[in-house]
Amino acid sequence: MTTSPWLRVIGIGEDGLDGLSARCRHYVEEAEVLVGGARHLAFVPPSTAERLTWSTPFSGTLDAIASHKDKRVVVLASGDPMEYGVGVALARRFSADEMTVFPAAGAFSLACARLGWSRAEVETLTLHGRPLALLNASLRPGARLLILSEDGATPAAVATALRDKGYGPSRLVVLARLGGPHEERRDGTAEDWDDAPCHDLNTMAVECRIEKGALALPRVPGLHDTAFLNDGQLTKQTVRSATLAALVPLPGALLWDVGAGSGSIAIEWLRAEPTSQAVAVERDPVRAGRVVENAEALGVPRLEVITGEAPQALAGLAPPDAVFVGGGVSGEGLLEACWEALAPGGRLVANAVTEKGKDRLAAFFSAEGGRLTRIAVSHAEPGSGDTPLVWRDKHPVTQLAVEKPQ
Repeated sequence: MTTSPWLRVIGIGEDGLDGLSARCRHYVEEAEVLVGGARHLAFVPPSTAERLTWSTPFSGTLDAIASHKDKRVVVLASGDPMEYGVGVALARRFSADEMTVFPAAGAFSLACARLGWSRAEVETLTLHGRPLALLNASLRPGARLLILSEDGATPAAVATALRDKGYGPSRLVVLARLGGPHEERRDGTAEDWDDAPCHDLNTMAVECRIEKGALALPRVPGLHDTAFLNDGQLTKQTVRSATLAALVPLPGALLWDVGAGSGSIAIEWLRAEPTSQAVAVERDPVRAGRVVENAEALGVPRLEVITGEAPQALAGLAPPDAVFVGGGVSGEGLLEACWEALAPGGRLVANAVTEKGKDRLAAFFSAEGGRLTRIAVSHAEPGSGDTPLVWRDKHPVTQLAVEKPQ
């Protein structure tokens, strides 16, 4: 049975009620409960409607909204409520039958209109209530970024981060109070940006330009080994690319990186799919700390890092969609524990270089099937005399890849 929508979520811009359609203005005027931030509620003249402002924690206001299901409730939100907005949180709490969303032009659309950028060709992210390290995953030469700021200090922090990553020549435009009568604009580059604060309500546009000699980091798996802090416990570039391909990163999927070392597999998994999840398990506290550093430097601070010995450290974790075992593959019961925890249809990938580890993978392959591959890599080095080129063989890696039956 379909219920009638009692909850209306209306996007509103800096032009206030003047920017709303006649229909949306009518909904605001007839509302029995009005919800929004103080700035949004100030657009609406006094009325008999009960007013709720967002509380901390946010869930408190959601509970209050739920208690008014027998009334006409209107939520006022910035721009497009479903783009990093409150509409997303409301949609998680209430069904689509209960609510109707009326989007207005959001900050990203308005910024593209001001800059002449194609909305389909920019990458968007928000730093509002999120770590600055998220920016690092988006930095690529030629990329155009639109960023929702936390406050007026965010542009200076972003400029500093760009300089630190070798993107000092990048063009920066800060657009504040977009769509209203007091709209502001400030232009510059990251290398000459000063620390003067901007208006808190601002959106940043970045055209990424890299300095000569700086390392460009693509999203596709197989970053250069120097991108990771490590003590030698690192799945090397060529093998890492093959490993990620075998793991098959998919949207929303959860990876366990067991025996994470430097965390390179989990980090590249997260970089490949922005909505994916990953847990890195590493028994050595120093290495676990290094995994955290690498995750932040490469733009995936959402990586969960657990310091502990597997398989004991795996207890209580959500079932994974994929598991990579890189360290301790020969440990008693480790592969079996990961296989048991793996969700049906999930993939287990394990690499080994020692004879004991290779034997362990061969035994598992005999029991469960899958694919057993030997990856041998050689690198050329300058020679001398009649041998101008010398090939140096690296230790071959044996890789097991097996999918769990549905």
